Amino acid sequence: MNYREMLFTPKGFLTVGGVVLLVLGLIGFVFLKGSPTESALGSFFWLDNAENYAHLALGIVALAAVYVPGLNSALAPYYRWIVILVGLIALFFGVYGFIANGAAPTNTFGLTNLELGDNLLHLIVAGWAFAAAFWAPKSMMMGR
Repeated sequence: MNYREMLFTPKGFLTVGGVVLLVLGLIGFVFLKGSPTESALGSFFWLDNAENYAHLALGIVALAAVYVPGLNSALAPYYRWIVILVGLIALFFGVYGFIANGAAPTNTFGLTNLELGDNLLHLIVAGWAFAAAFWAPKSMMMGR
């Protein structure tokens, strides 16, 4: 498997993205938590516990969709659509974070905070998701 198949296919996106989310969630509990003054990266990028739990859960779901027998074969025909949905959600939060008064409101939809680092990361994820969904060779669209 080459880098294009690993990163720019729906299955590759779910696999690599799932691992990244798991690691980000775990790192968030240790280094990037609390408040901007407590975070290792300051106000540019910090994670509250809601974000850490969300990253862990989304990472587990993404990896389960690829690796859990039965679930993976049921979802494989929909990997591309799942990745497109993830891209749309990431694009929404990336754009929303910039629109919401420059600096994001203290609490976005009662869920979490969005800082500049979050906004940029969401836009990168959206671009990656769309590349994985639309740039993948046709034979790789359903996770084969």
